[in-house]
Amino acid sequence: MSLKGKSALVTGSTSGIGLGVATAYAAQGCNIMLNGLGDAAEIEKTRASLEAQYGVKVLYNGANMLNPDEIRAMVKAAEDAFGGIDILFNNAGIQFVSPVEDFPDDKWQQILAINCSAVFYATKAAVPGMKKRGNGRIINLSSAHSLVASPFKSAYVTAKHGVAGFTKTVALELATHKITVNAIAPGYVWTPLVEKQIPDTMKARNMTEEQVKRDVLLAAQPTKEFVTVEQVGALAVYLASDAASQITGTTISMDGGWTAA
Repeated sequence: MSLKGKSALVTGSTSGIGLGVATAYAAQGCNIMLNGLGDAAEIEKTRASLEAQYGVKVLYNGANMLNPDEIRAMVKAAEDAFGGIDILFNNAGIQFVSPVEDFPDDKWQQILAINCSAVFYATKAAVPGMKKRGNGRIINLSSAHSLVASPFKSAYVTAKHGVAGFTKTVALELATHKITVNAIAPGYVWTPLVEKQIPDTMKARNMTEEQVKRDVLLAAQPTKEFVTVEQVGALAVYLASDAASQITGTTISMDGGWTAA
């Protein structure tokens, strides 16, 4: 599964799933362009740590994923720095929960822009270089919500369904260019963002930590276990490898059985 000498752009990779994927790629010898929000000093610490630990080149670009021009510039910066992008991992995403009649217009636009349109802009910018080099891997972080729905998440579910359709379409367009396009659809992943939700939920519902995990967060996952960022990273490495060259146009579920029913 070695990715030695390859280069990857991972959007939304300063924490959580994106950082887990970037770390997994770096561990396989892949150069990395990080992107995302956060404290500048913490981001630099993360960048330098990955570079030192794995002996690869790690850069950071703070492109705003709401801005198509900044997304295009980030792709060009990665291509210029590494001589090309072998792997594009579209991960950046946001969430907002509300009944549809109360859903703020600006939140709807932001979620569709970051979770769906940014995937289009980054892919559009990266494809010409991949075609020129005759190889590439595009992997989109989707969700169980690309296959099923939950109430009060109209924008997120819409965006993730869009990512699933986009993945299939672009895979067909690029099938003869040795460029694969796939999506990973996790259920609930154990990240710092999820962990921070637990104390408030415990208080609001008068539940123990274990009850919140099992009966609230993991209610839809039959295994009653969180997906880990390391597991997502391992699948991302496989999809980026030569072993996965005939896997394209698919959304791979990693959701503890959520979408089996």
